[in-house]
Amino acid sequence: MYNKSLREQVGYQVARINHILNVDLGARLKPMGISVDQCRILSCLTEAGRLPMGELAARVFVEPANLTKIIDKMTSESLVMRVPDDKDRRRVLVALATAGIAKNTAIESILEEHEEFARKTLTSQYGHLALI
Repeated sequence: MYNKSLREQVGYQVARINHILNVDLGARLKPMGISVDQCRILSCLTEAGRLPMGELAARVFVEPANLTKIIDKMTSESLVMRVPDDKDRRRVLVALATAGIAKNTAIESILEEHEEFARKTLTSQYGHLALI
């Protein structure tokens, strides 16, 4: 018989830490007017450049239907834009717009502070950062 309590289960601990980190990052980003998902999209596009929606969804862990809504909002705020793929005109890519580049630059210090919080949280919870 399986006898581990919920709090002893690895999956629970991963979900718990993910929740703690998302709450922290969300609170830090709120004054900037962007969500955690939008922040991750900006960071991902900064690193990777233009991406198709499906690949972007997979990289930022957002369901494709939800990503469409987020990208619609970010497009209306001029943070990103949809552009045709040069190699396949039927395919649409998401790219950073000028305001998105500026917003990503503006949140760099927030991300650095959050990264420090995340490392301290993981270290205090588990003694070391085996995953990072």
